Amino acid sequence: MVAQLRIYTINRGMMASWLQLFYEHIRPLHERLGMPVQNAWVNAERTEFIWVRSFNDREEIEAKEAAYFASPERTALGDQPTRHIAKIEVRVMEEVPATAGVS
Repeated sequence: MVAQLRIYTINRGMMASWLQLFYEHIRPLHERLGMPVQNAWVNAERTEFIWVRSFNDREEIEAKEAAYFASPERTALGDQPTRHIAKIEVRVMEEVPATAGVS
């Protein structure tokens, strides 16, 4: 499994509306398209929204992201998501087997 740690700096004063948009539209669409959201957190001091979504492998990321952006649901959102976000940082992480390092 591969996961993305996604850190979004949300524009000041917009966290509440971002959370509503995320939980009403963005997360359900990700789930429907096979990009499960593992969890989400808020770092209020830094206005960061941090979330993790997972994939079977790296190759799946590009295809599923393309499907997301091409979907009618995402198109209907227009620039709502991007208006909330000042900065995006994405880190791809690979799962470590439970037996890693065990001899």
